[in-house]
Formats: sequence, structure tokens, C-alpha cells
Amino acid sequence: MEKENGKKHKGTFGGRLLSVAKEYVYPDARRLAIVLGSLAGLASAVFFAADFFLLKKSLTASGPVSSYHAKFEKDCRSCHEPFGAVTNAKCSVCHEKTGDELGVYTFAAHQVYRSGEANRLKAATEKEKSETACVLCHQEHQGRAALITNVVDTRCINCHAYGSFNANHPQFDFVAEKTPDDSTLKFTHVKHVQEVMQREKLVDVERSCLYCHNPQPDGKHFEPIAFATHCQACHLTGYVETPAMKIKNPLDFMTPGVETLETLRQRGGLTAARLRFVSPGDFTLKPGERIVKSPVSHEDAWVLENLQRLRQTLNGENDFDELLKTSGKIPSQNTAAFSQEAYQETLAQLEDYAGALRSRPEREVQLELVRIDSLLKATRNRLRQQPVVSKEMAFVPPPAQKNAALTPTQMDDINALADNLTKPCQECHTVANAGILRVQKDQQILARAQFNHRAHILQRRCLECHTEIPILPANGEARPVLAWQDRSAIQNIPAMENCRQCHNTSETSNRCVTCHYFHPNKTQRASMLLYLD
Repeated sequence: MEKENGKKHKGTFGGRLLSVAKEYVYPDARRLAIVLGSLAGLASAVFFAADFFLLKKSLTASGPVSSYHAKFEKDCRSCHEPFGAVTNAKCSVCHEKTGDELGVYTFAAHQVYRSGEANRLKAATEKEKSETACVLCHQEHQGRAALITNVVDTRCINCHAYGSFNANHPQFDFVAEKTPDDSTLKFTHVKHVQEVMQREKLVDVERSCLYCHNPQPDGKHFEPIAFATHCQACHLTGYVETPAMKIKNPLDFMTPGVETLETLRQRGGLTAARLRFVSPGDFTLKPGERIVKSPVSHEDAWVLENLQRLRQTLNGENDFDELLKTSGKIPSQNTAAFSQEAYQETLAQLEDYAGALRSRPEREVQLELVRIDSLLKATRNRLRQQPVVSKEMAFVPPPAQKNAALTPTQMDDINALADNLTKPCQECHTVANAGILRVQKDQQILARAQFNHRAHILQRRCLECHTEIPILPANGEARPVLAWQDRSAIQNIPAMENCRQCHNTSETSNRCVTCHYFHPNKTQRASMLLYLD
């Protein structure tokens, strides 16, 4: 403001003498803000430019990434879209090696990730068609030591609305539905525990458990029970023999009988390959054209070959079944694992067949061997890379179809002969329809969770959790052992309440990731072909 004749007035501004003071246009306070703002903007531009071009954006990231992704920390484009978030497509570049954008990490794979059962592969609903972004569960920029696989429970309960583990978590299927173990073995725990303790001079009854249940190297699970390791010391010793059985007359098609070792070997092919290690000295001829085999070995080739001939007479021939040593129902607990075992057994039989042909000098035979070896290798690689989880690959034995040409009496005679042939086997195995029913060697009870025995044995003893089979007396007193309790078909697994004794809000972790993994079991990591292909 200017004073004129003692009075204040605004004065003029600019060449046109506008009646506005200069301070109204450029006030001192606004001028300072403009200058400071300009300097701050310039400093920010210099900072981001230096970080982008010189420091590779290390100063503008949300925080240090985990050690898994440390290599990509200074290259945001490895994970982020330009000016966007992390996408599944970016994750699949490194984590998917199966040729498609998302394979084993999809929600469809989540349905079979633990059980391996094809019937868990459900059709995608409208909600499932849009894949959840990996980044929603796997949070990054939490520091080098952060485990991005340590997913918070809130992510899980978006789909699994169970709430608290200690209140609303579903009961185990085998407890809620009282599902029996699909076992075909005739096995009693109490008797075998007593035998092992006496044989090994053990005092601690739980040491007898570990005599048969041998932990795998990681301590989490156990090796499958094997006859040579756990049973051979007592069963099928050198004195076991078959009953005397009628030798089959090749001219009499109506009367069933067993074929001699010489007759079977004359068939050649896979049959001869299976019998190449059987000794003629194991057989004794009896009056009335009968024969006895002693000793009988586990998976005895001569017994199984004759049993297969009888089964084919009853049900007709089947090419796939001819390659399998045993037959029978599919274990319901893990169909895919059973299928994998069936395929592996078939491949082993074909390799035996190829081995029997290697001594043949004919050029056409050797050329055929090259083709067979190539197919076997390709098939084994396929099974290693793609476990049997689809309905198309699942092995389902053909239903038994009775031979219409046989009379009921002839069928009874064939089954009676099969029963005699397998007398030594029936001490442990179940025989039906001229076949030894399959045994599921590896029984993973928890299909959708994991359990670490090594971590739990420090706090609880074996028989503190596995109480269904009455091996220990109650309160120091002997108690009667009921037949239905002491058999291999019982699920000697504790219920959910047993877990809650320790896994609760005040003691051991009760988070979802304590027991559950979302993604499939990554047993194929060692297959370099996945990465090359």
C-alpha cells in the first residue's frame, strides 16, 4: 500500500498502471511456497532418475524381498508388469516347467495336491475359473528371512470357512465316516509285537513298533513294509511246501491241474523270463501224477504262473492282467498310488521279457529290443514327470467275467485247485477268484495334510497317540483283545481331539500351514527333463 496526501491506496502495477499492488499478484508467502515446491519437485525428479538409471530402483522398492527372489530385487520387471502388480504369468516363468502357463499350481491341481486321487479333480465353478493371483497368498518385500510360503490363515478361510482349528475344523474322514483300512492282509498286531519282543529280547514295547515301521530319511513318514526286511525271518522258511496237486494233462481240458516247470518254460516269452531262476530241484513228484513244490518263496514265480493260468481259465485272457502278478480290488485310500504301482509292475515285467530276449542273436530280435527299450525308457520318464492322477491314466482292473463255457462244478474245481496252490500264501494273504488280492504297500492316511513323526516323538510316545489297537494293558492290568481291534484293517490313527491337546492358541501352532500345503507334492523336482522340455 502506498500513502498519498496522508491516505493509503493500492497503487498501480505493470506498464498499464493497473490499480493493483504488486504484492497482491506475488505475495511473499506464495512466492516462498512456489520456490520450495519447485526445488522439492526437482529434487524428487533427480532422486527417481538416479534410482532408475544408476541404482536399478533399489531405493524405491517396498522393502527387501525374500531370499528366494533376491536375485530379482533390482529388476522389478521380472515380477511386476509395467506400472502394475505381480501377475501369475510372471510367476509361471520360473515356477512352471510343464509347458503351460499354470499347471501344477492351479486351483484344479489343488484338488488332488495331496491325495493324488483323480476323483478330487472337480470341474471349475464360475468362482474358480478366475485363478487367484499368487501374490495374494505369497506376500513379498517382508525381508530376506521371510518365508513367503508361510501363508496367513485369512487367505485360507476365504475358501475353507472352517474358522478356528480348535472349534470348527472338520474331523478326519476315517474317524467321521469310520472308514476301514482297505487291507487284504491277515495280520494281528498283538501277536507280532509279542514275537518281535521275544525274538529281539526287547523290554520297551514301542521299540517293537519301530522294528517294522522304519522311518524314512526325513523322519516324517515310514518306509513301506517289505517281506524281505520284516517278514522273511519267520515266514516262508525253507521248510514250507505246497500240498500235492494234480499235474495238468494237456489232452484233458476238463480237469484242472498245475503245469510243471518244464511245460511252462516251453511257452517261452515272458513266462520263461519269470521262471528263469526257479530250480527243478524244488519239485517232488508224488504218486498219482501229483507234484509238490518246496520251498515256496515270496512271490513264487511257479505258483503265480500257475495261478494266472487258472485265473485266465475262469475269466478269459486279458493282456494287461497277464503282466501283473496279483489281482483284486483297488485300495480306496489312494487309487493313484495304486495305479502308479500297477504301471511300474507292468513295466518291470516287460523289462524281464526284454531281458530274456537279449541272448537271442537274430538281427530282427535285436532290432525289436532297441524299439522296446526306447519305449520303456520313454514310458518311465512319462510316469516320473506325470504321476497317475487323471482318470485316463488310472489303472482299473477289468471286472471278472466268468467263462460261460465252464460249468459250476468246473469253476468250483478250479477255485479249489487255486486254494491248494496258494496254501502257503494264505497265512498272510487273501485269495479270491483264483487271484491273490493286492496289498497297498504305502498307505498315506492323511490325504490332504502332512504329519512329521520326528517332530512329535520328542513330546509324545507312539502308543500315546495310536491307542486303537490294545497293545498295552490298561492301568497295568491285562485286558481282553477283541478280534475286530487286532487286525490290519483297523485305522490305528488318533482323532482330531488328540491333535488339539497340543495345537491350540496357547501352546503349539494351530495355523493352517502347520499341517497343510496348498501346492502339489513336488517330488518331480529332480527330473531335469521337466526343465529341458
